[in-house]
Amino acid sequence: MEKPKKAFGVEFVRSASQIDGALWAECFPAPLEGRFWYETLEASGLEGQFEFHYALVKSGPRTVGIAPCFVHNVPIALVAPRPVALLLNALARWFPGVGHQRTLFVGSPCSDEGTIGLSSGVALGDVAGVLGAAILEKAAHLGAPMIVFKDFPEGAANALGALAGAGFFQMVSFPGTLLALRGGDMDSYLKSLSSMQRHNLRKKLRRSGALLALDTRVVRNPGAPELAEIHGLFAQTYLRGRTKFEKLDLRFFEAIRGHPEAHFILQRDTQTGALVAFMLVFRIGDRVVNKFIGLDYSRAGQTYLYFRLFEAALGFAHATGARELQSGQTGYRAKLDLGHTLVPLFNLVRHKNPLIHAIYRAIGGRVTWSSLDADLAVFLRAHPGRKPDGRP
Repeated sequence: MEKPKKAFGVEFVRSASQIDGALWAECFPAPLEGRFWYETLEASGLEGQFEFHYALVKSGPRTVGIAPCFVHNVPIALVAPRPVALLLNALARWFPGVGHQRTLFVGSPCSDEGTIGLSSGVALGDVAGVLGAAILEKAAHLGAPMIVFKDFPEGAANALGALAGAGFFQMVSFPGTLLALRGGDMDSYLKSLSSMQRHNLRKKLRRSGALLALDTRVVRNPGAPELAEIHGLFAQTYLRGRTKFEKLDLRFFEAIRGHPEAHFILQRDTQTGALVAFMLVFRIGDRVVNKFIGLDYSRAGQTYLYFRLFEAALGFAHATGARELQSGQTGYRAKLDLGHTLVPLFNLVRHKNPLIHAIYRAIGGRVTWSSLDADLAVFLRAHPGRKPDGRP
């Protein structure tokens, strides 16, 4: 006789601190970014950008899952193909609502992959339907006509398939990047590269070393003056970025520096002592996460600061016994040159207005890696056997 399926319910809370720490640890085990990450975001002065919520999946009185959510006025041009983005920007001059939509996201504003964390024995497919229904109701309550399950990995596609019945459509997202670390040292890493990649990296590091001597340190909890330098470099990099979603100020760095997962890799000009590059990394389980970087672009040029910074991060990963380095979305050309693989991700999208939903669905059907990013377009041209989302 088939066992009856468990009945699940959903309730919402507003803060990560309202959720038991043991449940966070069970639902977001290493190498996932768990409670520390969401508490940091809440403490970073992001109220003007994001409104945080947490959907708790219940089995009777027991909480068995956490789905982090946030509300954000998203610029649709961020994910639209360039011709469509130009049209939306033009229309937004007369119809402001066209270019931005108040959206309830399931996932994190600043994490590579969306995660619905569940207790042992609870499968995503078992709770997807009830969670989707609760998210629809919550979005209506919050006045968010659009819902997006943000940046979920391919492995979640079948489990979230139940949402298709609720009107969601799937679209390609910016892929993640991941570097598997085998052998535990720089020589092993270099051997994993193609001969051309190895030659180019060695040449860049050699030229950089001849032009600029750097002092590299890993700092756990930088003081206020050093944190101001770090934020200054981050601001330079943020302004140069082509894709902007979250905007972080000094409060974020003040909030993250006290967590044991956070490490700051700092590189200073040996002669002047000036900070010229930093990388904020998380060490979680067997993974090092390259979270944010900052470069002094007046020095970047032929000094190849990004590659020097990567070399330092790789050294940190090897020294701490990490098995993989996760390097985030965008900036694909350098990451591919350094041997990263691309991790396909997808979004599930629904708009309550049938006409707008149909428009966005048509836009979503045209989104490919090539339309999202010029470096990905080059990658796909170099790999003609790949599908538009990068799969073989």
